[in-house]
Amino acid sequence: MNPPLQMGANTALTSPKGTVTVSHDVSNTIDVSLTAFLLTGTDKVQGDSGIIFYNQPKAPSGAATFIPAMIAGQTKVHKMDFDMSKVPAGIVKIAITLTEDHHTGFSNVKNLKAEIRTDQEVIQLIPSSFTTENGIVVLEIYVRNGQTKAKSVWRGFNSGLEGLCENFGVEVEEEEEMIPSKPKISPSEPQSKSSKSAFSSISLEKVTGNISLDKGQKPVIIEKTPEITATVSWKTGTDYDIYALVYTKNGRQIDVAMFGAQGTPPLSRYGNGAVEHMGDVGRNSGSTKTEIIKLRLTNDILAVVPVVYSAQSNGTGSFYRYKVSMSIDNHKGTSVTISSKNANNNDRIYTCVPGILHNTDDGIMISPLEYYSKPNSENRPRLQMGPLNLVEVLMDQGPVNDYK
Repeated sequence: MNPPLQMGANTALTSPKGTVTVSHDVSNTIDVSLTAFLLTGTDKVQGDSGIIFYNQPKAPSGAATFIPAMIAGQTKVHKMDFDMSKVPAGIVKIAITLTEDHHTGFSNVKNLKAEIRTDQEVIQLIPSSFTTENGIVVLEIYVRNGQTKAKSVWRGFNSGLEGLCENFGVEVEEEEEMIPSKPKISPSEPQSKSSKSAFSSISLEKVTGNISLDKGQKPVIIEKTPEITATVSWKTGTDYDIYALVYTKNGRQIDVAMFGAQGTPPLSRYGNGAVEHMGDVGRNSGSTKTEIIKLRLTNDILAVVPVVYSAQSNGTGSFYRYKVSMSIDNHKGTSVTISSKNANNNDRIYTCVPGILHNTDDGIMISPLEYYSKPNSENRPRLQMGPLNLVEVLMDQGPVNDYK
């Protein structure tokens, strides 16, 4: 391992490609997100495609790829792959940044660590001390005279993601004042006024037909119709249950499920049928089984997260073995399917979140997640508002499911 890189220092890398890893202690009082900015020689982005984060996880050129955060024990791990040999024309630098989206400040982020790993080396970066800052430029990766180099920066901002965006030439303006000729991210408006979110400024494809999405792929948008169904299917032999987490404009989470959890009673429908569970399916019905949730989305719903659960009493729950998949159908010729391709044969992983549906003015944005709970965890996921006015899923942070 190379000597640690102090703040302000730089070093040459043995390869143009590698992985940046940032980790810290898990805490309910903080919410840290990782974002990369692809920058020109004037430290500005060329457009929205130069912002790489969990909802736009890959640069078109392949120069940067976001890897969804994972929790290992009491540590949360964020990663971003980079390949400086693939930077597009005009881009000379990748800035790796962090935001603390609960706005409590990075002084509350404990055991913050960062490292750069290539195929031949591991370089640790020594962080600075922070107080109220809720945005940080951690490091920069750049090319100088044909050599890929890294600089340890650790520069803090008190205005979080908005400050970082403005620093890198991304305009953050009120919706009615947007200037089309400039790259921009819409602000997070008060939730009581509008469901318009920052992803409206990120170029997303509106799709039709039968679409398959894999973890890490870019989200898609489908036409919002009066009734949309989320259908989970699996091979017979075990008993899965589907339920939905609903996130509203006023920041509430409602669980629509046929069974309860600690402090959360069963609720088969919400909002006069805006989200409705169509009934539990038993273990022995058919070779392939399905459970369905109907969505008749109203403007007060920001996002819906279908969840697949294998009850404690089943004793077997491999999402891989039973080929679990989720399909979102607008019944107007478009169906989007997310399969549990990254699952393993661990029978003690009980919960899977295939994806998240954001209710936008342009349609239903479907993002593939394929998140799995920790082994033996019976906790439901929890939803919260993240950066850019997008709802996030926190695995294993909700109430414990009732025994079934």
